[in-house]
Parts: sequence; C-alpha cells; structure tokens
Amino acid sequence: MVPRASLLNKCYMALEFAGRQLRYLIETYPDYFPMYTVNGKWKHEGEAWTNWCEGFLGGQLWLLYEHTGDPWWREKAEHYSRLIEHRKTDRTVHDLGFLFWPTWKRWYDLTGDESINQVVIEAGRTLALRFQEKGGYLCSFVAENSLFIDIMMNVGIIFYAAQQTQDERLWDIAYRHCLTTRRVLVRGDGSTAHEGIFDTETGEFLRQSTHQGWRSDSSWARGLAWALYGFGTAYTFTNDARFLATAESCAHYYIERTPEHGVPPNDWDEPNPSLPYESSAAAIAASGMWNLAKLTGDPTRGRLYREYALRILDTLTEPEFLAIETPGWEGVLKHGIYHLRKGLGVDESVMWGDYFFLEVISKVIRDA
Repeated sequence: MVPRASLLNKCYMALEFAGRQLRYLIETYPDYFPMYTVNGKWKHEGEAWTNWCEGFLGGQLWLLYEHTGDPWWREKAEHYSRLIEHRKTDRTVHDLGFLFWPTWKRWYDLTGDESINQVVIEAGRTLALRFQEKGGYLCSFVAENSLFIDIMMNVGIIFYAAQQTQDERLWDIAYRHCLTTRRVLVRGDGSTAHEGIFDTETGEFLRQSTHQGWRSDSSWARGLAWALYGFGTAYTFTNDARFLATAESCAHYYIERTPEHGVPPNDWDEPNPSLPYESSAAAIAASGMWNLAKLTGDPTRGRLYREYALRILDTLTEPEFLAIETPGWEGVLKHGIYHLRKGLGVDESVMWGDYFFLEVISKVIRDA
C-alpha cells in the first residue's frame, strides 16, 4: 500500500514542525537531555527513575539531517552524540542500544568511519556484561534477578558487535537472551509481561512482574511494542523464524486489542483506564510494523502491517496528538506516558515517543 498523498503531506508537515520544536529545545536548553515534559515543558526537576533517554535527542537530530541535508542539523547531531560517548562503558543500565543505535550507529552508517563504529561495538560489549549465565538473560538495571521486555530493543547492539568482531561469545549471549525472553515474557496469545524474576542461584524462572503495567499478568502497551519491534530486529540478525513468529504474534495482539484509531491505553487489561492513550507505544508499534511488513514472507500479512502502521501515523499526525496547534507545548507528540505508577510524564510528550514518531515518518517518506 502506497500512503495517500494527504498522509504524506501530513508527514512532511510533522517533520517540519518537529524541526521547529527541536531547534527551540536545543537553543533554549543547550546540552540538556530531557525525558518527558511537565505541562508541555521539557525543563523541570521531575524524577528520572533511570538514565535511558539520552540517545533519542541526538537520534532525532540525525533523522532531520538525513531528511533535510542541512549541515546545521548534522553539526548538532554530532555534538549531542559526542556528549554521550562516555556512556559506552556504562554498566549501570540495560539501555545502551537506546543510547548508541539512534546516534553513533546512524553516524557510522553515514560516514563509514571505523573510529565511530568502535564506539558502537564497545557499547555492545558493555551491555553483554549484564548477562546472567544461569538464567540465560541480560539483567535489567533494577537487579540481577530482573529481566525486562525493554531489553529486546537493546540486544541488537550486542548482535551487531558480535557480527562486526566475529565474537561467538557475544553472539551466544544475545541469542540466549532472546530465547529466554521469548520463553518467559511472551505469552501464548502474543501479549507480554514487563518483567521476569529469576532465582540467581539456580537460574530458575520464578514469576512475571511489572513496574509500569496494571498487574503482573496484564499487558503493558509500550512493553509489547518493544517486543514487536525488538524480536523483528533479532530476526534480521539471526534469520531464526521463531523470532519473526514472536514479533508477528505481538503485532496481531496489538491490532486485535487496540481501538480503530491505532493508539492503545497504557495497559490493555486495565478496566476503565483514566487516560485513553499511550502515544509513544503507538509510535514504536508503527515503526516496528513497518519493519515487519518487509520481514514477513506472507504478502497478506505484509499489507496488514503496512496499512496498520499508516493508520497509526494518520492518527498521530492529527492535532489531537501532534502538538502543532497547542501553543507553548515544547514536545512533538502529546498523550505519551512514561511511568503511570510513579506519576512521571503522564499524558505528556516523551522523548522516545518523539524519536520513534520521526523514525517511522522517515521510513514512510523514504519508501513512498
């Protein structure tokens, strides 16, 4: 399906608006890495919970440079990428893919500069140090006994480092993490749990849990979107059909449970949620489904994923979600949720939502 001209026009308009918002952000708050807005404003003293968003600002700047060719965006993209280079050895988080894939990996893809590539590889090696041998998983930042579904969006950087260096140990770590996540966090209906808890002495899987969903046995929308996208990425590295099947199962759960407009609530199972939308989950899912449309071997399913991604994008480019008609709002995409339980970034703009929104727009324009 080719996106109709009106949707393409909305995509170009959204990119231009994002450029204005990002220019304002980096000129008003130089060298500042926001996570979420408070009343539409990026600069505040709200809790961070963990440091995982610093790659999404630079990633948006790289996307704008790729779209416009304007050297000003490239200069800023390089600057904000360099500001996080030291994180390549950060062993306190499980999010190094989020930091270095949108920034240094995009930079390397544009230049072929091997010194840039080495930063990406080192980040992958650092992330692999979180591997828990007995359980066969990369542990979350919370504790050694904790596995997050989010890590499926980061494990690709380990596959990449293994591929670049021919390191079989790295490859095994990434592969086993995906198999464990698939086994313990993805349910038979395609829904996902946010967290898995293990016995670190024996490696035994104990139970599913959650920090951001309604209940441990419910399905947190952003977590499922991470799985949808992340297992698709794992398939591109491994060609393991199990990972593609898992990504497609998550995609079908998303499609079947979400309202016609394509934007889910924070958790599909929560009765009478106070807020109807979690727009960042929709942006991630749209980008992941655009990828799946090319990965699946079934033309019918390929059309389904492509058309559904465009449906989400059609919704997100409307003023209800795009802040283009909201004076004083500093983000791009409204109605995102960071952490509902903690009351952080609730019904606001969130930096990853803006990034994946621009990413899927860039893919649609490129493929049109």
